[in-house]
Amino acid sequence: MTVEQAVFLFTSFLILFSGFMMVTRQNLVHAALYLVVALFGVAVIFVLLEAGFLAVVQVLVYIGAIAILMIFAVMLTRGDVSQEQEPVNANFGWALLLAALFCFGLIVLIGQWPAIDSQAPALDPEADTVLDLGAALVSPDAYVIPFEVASVLLLAALIGALVVARPQKKNPRSAK
Repeated sequence: MTVEQAVFLFTSFLILFSGFMMVTRQNLVHAALYLVVALFGVAVIFVLLEAGFLAVVQVLVYIGAIAILMIFAVMLTRGDVSQEQEPVNANFGWALLLAALFCFGLIVLIGQWPAIDSQAPALDPEADTVLDLGAALVSPDAYVIPFEVASVLLLAALIGALVVARPQKKNPRSAK
């Protein structure tokens, strides 16, 4: 086993572990911090794939913007909401069963893929991939629509954080 394979396996385990811990925590701040760990693990995977630009974007946009925005939204909400809810949803068993079936289906699909044993061709070291990516992001024939959708997603996350952080008004009729 090479060093790259060991780092990949460790990082994959870290991403899976932190993802599991994120969805099972009652404390929302701890869940958001596990999300940051999972997103950082994805950035490490990008580094292993020699996609430095995507690794930096992962750290800046996802860890630096979305995760921190979520942490601020959680910290700005009123009180401790973890005491008001059940720790485990009643549908947890069904969700676990569906997740296991989905995982099994993905493993079967990947196992049947004919190109599973082949390697991707090496990138041309003289090509400027960042320049090509930048041109593709603004080209109407390439990625301009997904790029704009990502912008709308960031705006929706910001609006959602503001809605969550806004204090609720007491309804005088419901206090009878």
